[in-house]
Amino acid sequence: MNVEKRSIDFIPEAERYGKPGSLFFIWFGANMNITTIASGVLPVVMGLNLFWSALAIVLGSLLGAIFMASHSAQGPKLGIPQMIQSRAQFGVIGAVLPLLFVMLIYLGFFVSNTLLAAQAIESVSPLSGNGNIYLIGALCFVVALYGYRLIHRLQKVLSLLSLVVFIAATLLALSLPIPAEQWAASGFSLSKFLVAVSIAVTWQLSYAPYVADYSRYLPTHTSMAKVFWYSYAGTVTGGAWMMILGAMLSVGISGFGDNVGSHVAGLFGPVAVLLFAFILYGQVSINVFNLYGAFMSTVTVIEPFSRLNVTPRVRGVFMLVISVIATALCTISQDDFIAFFLNFIFFMSYFLIPWTAINLVDYYCLRKGVYSLPDIFDMKGQYGRFNGIACASFIGAIVLEVPFMNTTLYVGPVAQALDGVDLAWVVGLVVPALSYYGLMKARASKTQPLSNP
Repeated sequence: MNVEKRSIDFIPEAERYGKPGSLFFIWFGANMNITTIASGVLPVVMGLNLFWSALAIVLGSLLGAIFMASHSAQGPKLGIPQMIQSRAQFGVIGAVLPLLFVMLIYLGFFVSNTLLAAQAIESVSPLSGNGNIYLIGALCFVVALYGYRLIHRLQKVLSLLSLVVFIAATLLALSLPIPAEQWAASGFSLSKFLVAVSIAVTWQLSYAPYVADYSRYLPTHTSMAKVFWYSYAGTVTGGAWMMILGAMLSVGISGFGDNVGSHVAGLFGPVAVLLFAFILYGQVSINVFNLYGAFMSTVTVIEPFSRLNVTPRVRGVFMLVISVIATALCTISQDDFIAFFLNFIFFMSYFLIPWTAINLVDYYCLRKGVYSLPDIFDMKGQYGRFNGIACASFIGAIVLEVPFMNTTLYVGPVAQALDGVDLAWVVGLVVPALSYYGLMKARASKTQPLSNP
């Protein structure tokens, strides 16, 4: 199998292939891993019972996936990576601003996924803890190097295999000694419920920066509605299922959050060794998304300053450097993984939501999908070096989110006044959407129309 030739450049029609139905397997499979299960532990850790945890997870998944799938629908028409398209909103150089946060998100997920995998296989691996981390990092590098087609094939296989494994795991979870009151509509806490909803929303939004990177290979004439609904159905089904399974297991198994992977494998008794291999496969597979996205983001940052010719060798060097940095970060031990992971989820939401609001308003409301692709790669083009409106809306939204934040590291004054209710994600969605739309419309009325292909 050849190394993928394309990076951040446009995908010509002659190289397009596939059907939108494949996106269901991509995003269903992307959620079939123990990191998603670990996310489902968080609502229970915060104090919600299973009824309210499950309801929050479903509601958050249904809501968050709307934005995720709306990004996916952009891929076939534009044929370019999601973060490159952000240049049309932020400017060719200005797009580096959200990209820096996105790169931190990729590294954060790599660390989370790798630590969970290394923790899970520690009992069956002859290697040390760091040795397992190095092994997983090397596997991720090799798979990520071979790019898009291999990722598609891995995810389809993973989806089908996961369906069998996690149906069995769910049936086993249902047989655990879970108190009946866990499924009762009692003990409701609005603040905890809204935080749990925001966790599920953010989980779905975490795919937004690179979801179009996978739909961009579909033929241009592919139905946007089909791209949206296949992406939406895959990620909601897989994500909500795994998170609810995680919530159930955290109630039914004492200390489940201390070693998620090992406890999941332990459900299967005599064949637990096979489950360890499956868990490793799943974590490597999802980490490929993170390395692939980090590579695309790195090239996007460098490209305006240097016309980089991304040959297979250059791709390999970039992937290797990113893999080494990400793997090195994994060796920094985390005393309390669940607390680290919870704060990481919040961190993502505070930066991802303002970016997604600006991007989707620009694509669907202002320019209505009409862009000049050559200008996206040209600092002298119509999108310019910086768009002050987008950058100010993005930074302003983050600043305004601060009083509404509620994390284990910091609780804002508004969150305190609201008895712990975290509305930062609502602020991060509404404020930049309205400010960007209003200011861009005002500027367009004085200069030229926004849609100018």
